[in-house]
Amino acid sequence: MLPTIAREADAIVMIDQRKLPAEEVYVRCCTAAEVARAIKTMVIRGAPAIGVAAAMGIALGMRNSKATGTQKFAAEFAKACDLMAGTRPTAVNLFWAIDRMKRALAAAVQAGESVEQVKDRLDREAQAIHDEDVASCRAMGAFGAEVVPVDARILTHCNAGALATAGYGTALGVIRGAVEQGKRVVVFADETRPLLQGARLTAWELVKDGIQTTVITDNMAGALMRQGGVNFVVVGADRIARNGDTANKIGTYGVAVLAREHKIPFYVAAPLSTIDLNTPDGSRIPIEERSAKEVTHVGGAQLAPPGALVWNPAFDITPHHLITGIITERGICRPPYIESLARAFEDEKRYHGVHG
Repeated sequence: MLPTIAREADAIVMIDQRKLPAEEVYVRCCTAAEVARAIKTMVIRGAPAIGVAAAMGIALGMRNSKATGTQKFAAEFAKACDLMAGTRPTAVNLFWAIDRMKRALAAAVQAGESVEQVKDRLDREAQAIHDEDVASCRAMGAFGAEVVPVDARILTHCNAGALATAGYGTALGVIRGAVEQGKRVVVFADETRPLLQGARLTAWELVKDGIQTTVITDNMAGALMRQGGVNFVVVGADRIARNGDTANKIGTYGVAVLAREHKIPFYVAAPLSTIDLNTPDGSRIPIEERSAKEVTHVGGAQLAPPGALVWNPAFDITPHHLITGIITERGICRPPYIESLARAFEDEKRYHGVHG
């Protein structure tokens, strides 16, 4: 796979996901503002990926700072964090990454480090967030592959692959893990209107990997399930509430309802950074609403008549009772999620206590 995002000495480089699959174009962001714009305009997208981008953008912005004292440096840092926080509201990984960068700064100040030492620490923290994301995706892939059928006919919605992370992917990481275990896997990718991330991005990734992939329109999923064409569903997530309610790309809820009706396992794959224990349930998750033009136009061509009203939420909420399991880097959480998600975080603390 081509890298989703990487740090160079004076820039953050990311593949422009708006241009795929027709063009493989890389964007160089040389300032924190350019990184924020890339997140907001979906040059880069996917909850884990935008968390990585935000952390790298903050580190890059502060590397460019002319401040000589920690007080002025900290003031500029706060502005950079606010800039990143204002890009997209739903994906909690964004805020998780910003909080990690804030803790890194606080630790540096407490240790009495110079401005140059603080810059180095921020660079290291951002790179650690990147590297840990790849490792967590690999772990999710291994855990998730265990529950994938030997002859798997997998449906996925939107793109939760290498492009949505720092590499390997969450939902697509599970698929890749199953293939690596020798399971026979075919994938059906919902096209995922309105921005077609399934048709453009998921299919692009899987075809590159040599995994048989069939693109279907979103409204074909029920018919495919009824014909026995699907025996496993796995999707990603942008925020998971304490009770297991999950925000993911609009249309995921409909897929979960269809899966329940047809008695098909429905799994969510997401790192612990996507789980928000401070949000009690899905009703408290903020849902981003995007431009009407994303719905009325496709590839620059206008489809809807002028004057037609548009509702364009980017995400919907899948209630926890429709989710078979939540695959994390610390294992698969099962209902009741209030208990199992909390245990996963305890396992994470113990892991870092031993390896840390």
